[in-house]
Formats: sequence, C-alpha cells, structure tokens
Amino acid sequence: MPAPLPAPAPTPPALRFAGVAKRYGRAEVLRGVTLEVPAGAAFGLAGLNGAGKTTLLKCMLDLAAPDAGRIEIFGVPHRVPAARARVGFVPERFVPPWYLTGRDFLRFMRDLDGVRYGEEEVRAMLAALDLDVDALSRPARAYSKGMTQKLGLAACFLARRDLYVLDEPMSGLDPRARACLKDLLAAERARGATLFFTSHALADIEAVCDRIAVLHRGVPYFAGAPGALCDHYEESSLERAFLRCIEAPAPCPTITSPHCSSSTTTR
Repeated sequence: MPAPLPAPAPTPPALRFAGVAKRYGRAEVLRGVTLEVPAGAAFGLAGLNGAGKTTLLKCMLDLAAPDAGRIEIFGVPHRVPAARARVGFVPERFVPPWYLTGRDFLRFMRDLDGVRYGEEEVRAMLAALDLDVDALSRPARAYSKGMTQKLGLAACFLARRDLYVLDEPMSGLDPRARACLKDLLAAERARGATLFFTSHALADIEAVCDRIAVLHRGVPYFAGAPGALCDHYEESSLERAFLRCIEAPAPCPTITSPHCSSSTTTR
C-alpha cells in the first residue's frame, strides 16, 4: 500500500506576540505581551490612552525595537522585510504629503507596490469609502480630517494585503463613512484577509470583530470573544464589561494561553 500522505502543516497565526516588552526610560509601556491573532480573524485591540496599543503596533511594524520578546507575522520574524510586505497599515495620525493631489498620492503608492495605477479601480475604492472623486484633483492640504483618513484607507485597501493593521481607523469619519468602512472591512475579511485594529469605540469592535484583547498598563487583561468578556463580568454592555476588566486588580483568570477563546457568544 502507498505510504499515507503527511498531514498538512498547521496554518500559523497572522500575528504572534510572545513576551513583548518595551520601555521608554523608566516607563514600562509593554510588560510581556503575549497574544495571537488567528489568520482570517477580525481582532480588536482596546485600551485606555497610554495602555501601549500604538507602541505594540510600532514594535510589530519594526518602527520601534522591543526590549524583549518575539513577534511573528504569518510565522515569519517581524524584522524580515518579506513578512511586513503582507501588511497594510494606516497610522492613527495619517498625514499625506501636503503638496500632492489625491490622485498623485495614490499613483505614487501604486508605483511603490509595482502595480499600474487604474483610474476605475481607484474611483470604485473612493466610492466604497464615501470620498468624492473630485478629491483626486485637489491637493491634500485642502482635505478635511475625514477626507485625509479616507485617502489613507483607500491607499491601504488598494494594496490588497493579507493583513490590515489599522490604528483608530474610524478617527475623523462621519456616520455614513463609518458604515461604509465597516462594509469594506467585512468584504476584505470575506476575501480572507485578517483585520487587526485599535479603537476607543467599543461599539465598533463589537460590530466588526470576533476577537478582542484588552490591553491595560502594558498587559493583556483579557483575550477572547467580545461576548465572552461580557459573560465573564456578567454585563450586557461591552463597554461596562471593559470597565470592569480594567478595574480588576489583575488580568482576567480565563487567560491561560495566548490563543483567543473560541466562544461566539453575542449580545
């Protein structure tokens, strides 16, 4: 009889943080963060200002060097450029070159990706983000905060990455644009992409994500399904459960591994 085929190798998580620590002077911003983001998940990172969310993203993107720990992107060390090539990123304070028009900026970004600029594709993306196509001909310095944010998101999603890392992606967006972005995030996830974003708006995390991590004082206080967080603290509101979590003297005892809970409880 022919030998049995070897079992397929397990799919690595999209992101793995193992014991990641970061200090700025005497301030411990990250204190041994261990988390995993499964491939194909929609993962929200929540926390108060100063919890370490943006610093964790900077370490992952090799914009800041962790003092300890290991970070992998789809199983590849984060400092290997090929790993980061699969990532699309929009920072919290996205500022395009003020002297470029929207079209010039998007053309430049497509050139960096080695992809031909396509006007129809760009216009379709702007429509998906509720950005008027007239913005393509206007210089970035004439954009409002919301228009600037939409331009950055458009450049990110046009790149068609496997992992999208978004720092406060709803910042500056009006209600219609927020709804449009949620639809776009759902479409990207249906395509198989992984979403990893920070947000102060827990309602956005609840609407988009099937996983949440609560980062508090540089430590994960909870990792799992949003509904599981509510269940653990016996709260019907994710916001109230979040507050109970960060007011606790120690991380939630349900965190026994870096893997997120498989619970799909919703409220």
